[in-house]
Amino acid sequence: MRAPLQFVLDFFTGGDPIVPTAQPVPVALTSKPSAPDSPLAGSSPPPVRVIGIHPSTQLGFTHPAANRHAQFQDVHVAYRFERSRRKSIGFQVGADGLVVRAPNWVTLREVDSAVQEKSAWIVAKLQQFKDRQTEQFQKAIEWRHGADVPFLGRTLQLCVLERGLGRLHGQDLEPDQMLPVTVPPGASVTQVRDAAQVWLKKQARSLFEQRLQHFAPQLGVHWRKLSLSSASTRWGSARIDGHIRLNWRLIHLPMGQIDYVVVHELAHLREMNHSPRFWDTVAEVMPDYAQRRKALRQAPVDLKED
Repeated sequence: MRAPLQFVLDFFTGGDPIVPTAQPVPVALTSKPSAPDSPLAGSSPPPVRVIGIHPSTQLGFTHPAANRHAQFQDVHVAYRFERSRRKSIGFQVGADGLVVRAPNWVTLREVDSAVQEKSAWIVAKLQQFKDRQTEQFQKAIEWRHGADVPFLGRTLQLCVLERGLGRLHGQDLEPDQMLPVTVPPGASVTQVRDAAQVWLKKQARSLFEQRLQHFAPQLGVHWRKLSLSSASTRWGSARIDGHIRLNWRLIHLPMGQIDYVVVHELAHLREMNHSPRFWDTVAEVMPDYAQRRKALRQAPVDLKED
């Protein structure tokens, strides 16, 4: 008789107690193929890719090489599943998200049950990691007069004008070196941040529309609607009806990385998957997409592609 199924919870350099599973609970999971530069280790379930599986109202976490996903009430987790020679099911949370490894003799039903059994731990660790990343980035921007704000890979100086008082600094700066905002007298840091983000979002929408119009004809596709996203887990998404969502925080990054995300999402209008044909489509207009993709994954705003 097979020994009781056990699994190990690994976190970062992990390594932690072995805990016996409860009775298996059937769970409906689907899978999707990994990107071409991240092949699966060993056997894996048949790939099924669904674009836009995270409604904007849901909390979600997506591994960039995810090939399987689970639903925990209102939280969606797309994770990377691998077969390995280990003797138990292992969970690891890192910079990319959740990785689940299991020996070949463990059935997918048992894997599904183990994932559900540890759903609270998984979500808590993923949220902790995301909160730390978000906090680190937010600390990099001090929302006060004279602060440096990342913009298209360079920096702008935040110039705060209090209504009726006039600007204190920045008169010697060129217009393309400033991020100008107007706030009420005595405005809080939060008010300054919100005003600056309104400006950044306006710039983002204008730029994204220009880049969509530039690349869509080259790919032979038509986009119908652009929405700005504030998602904490992804840079963009595309729907079959031509609706493109792009994260406004892309405006902090260099143009090369912005263009990669734009092309990535437009390519989904031809290939709603991450198959080799999808990556060939991206390469048609962006032969160096792999280098841009790598740079994007190292960006200070650590989100994932769709």
